[in-house]
Amino acid sequence: MAQEIQSKAQPVSLTPNGLSLSSFVQGYWRLADWQMTIQQRLDFLKQHIELGITSVDHASIYGSPSCESLFGEALALEPSLRKDIQIVTKCGIHLATATSSKRVSHYTSSKPQILESVEKSLVRLKTDYLDLLLLHRPDFLLDADEVAEAFNSLRIQGKVRYFGVSNYSPSQFSLLQSRLEFPLATNQLEINPVNLGVIDDGSLDQMQQLRTRPMAWSALAGGQIFTGDTPQLVRLRKVISEIADEIGADSVDQVIYQWILNMPSKPIIIIGSGKIARLKSALNSQKLSLSREQWYRIWVASTGHNVP
Repeated sequence: MAQEIQSKAQPVSLTPNGLSLSSFVQGYWRLADWQMTIQQRLDFLKQHIELGITSVDHASIYGSPSCESLFGEALALEPSLRKDIQIVTKCGIHLATATSSKRVSHYTSSKPQILESVEKSLVRLKTDYLDLLLLHRPDFLLDADEVAEAFNSLRIQGKVRYFGVSNYSPSQFSLLQSRLEFPLATNQLEINPVNLGVIDDGSLDQMQQLRTRPMAWSALAGGQIFTGDTPQLVRLRKVISEIADEIGADSVDQVIYQWILNMPSKPIIIIGSGKIARLKSALNSQKLSLSREQWYRIWVASTGHNVP
C-alpha cells in the first residue's frame, strides 16, 4: 500500500500584499503545561516548521513560567531558525495575581504600556523584532490616536512589522483602522461551532469585505465538543461524528477544522496541541471537503433550530 502523503501548511497573505503567515499557526499558550526540556521545545519547533507551520502565536500573559520565555530559550539554542518563522504576540491584558500590586485584572492600550510590553516580549522571545503584534482584548478606555502613535513608533524603529487586534467587534476594528495609514493585518477571533457570535455580529463579514484573513483561536472550543454534556454539545458531537464517517475523516477535529476552512473569510487556524501527531491530523483536514448541506447541519446542531 502506498504511503499517504502528509499535507503541509502553505504560506498565505493576511491582507493583499501584506504579511504572510502559514495557513495553520502553532499556538504556544499551553507551552508551560507541556513539561518539555529546552531541547524538546527546540525539536518540536523544528518538527512543525518541517510541516510548513512556520508561524507561532504567543501573548504576554501566557503561561507561568512565561511561554514567551520558554520559547525564547529554545530559539536561542538555534538562532538561525528566526528567519524561518513568524512570531505573533499580543499585549494589553494586565492580570491581578497574588504577587502583583494590581487589585483587579484590566485592559490597557496606552502608548507607554504597549511600548513596554513589546520591549519585554522581545527580551523573552530572544528576538529583535516581532512579525505581528495584536491588541489582545478591546480596552474600554482605548484612545485610537494614542494607539496609532505607539504602532507608528514601533514600526519606524523596526521592532514590529505588522499590527492587528484580537477579539475586536467590527466597530472597534473600524475605529482603530481609521487612525492608521496602513491596514490592520488581522482580527484574531474565537471561531468554532459552539460559539457562533462572530458569524452573527458581522466580524467575519467585515474581514471578508476588507479581504483580511481572521485568525481562529479555540477552534475546538477548548475541548468542550469532546466532553461537554449540554444539549448543544451533545447535538454537535452526534452530528459531527456522523459527518466524519460520511467524508472519511479520521477524527471529529478534522471535520471542525474543515467547517472553519469553508468560511469565505478564509480563517487561519491556530492549533494549540503540543503533539506532532495532532498537528499532522489537523493539516490532513485540508484533504477533506464538506458540502454546504453538511456545513449547515453543524450550524443547525449548534443553534438547535433550522435556518429561518
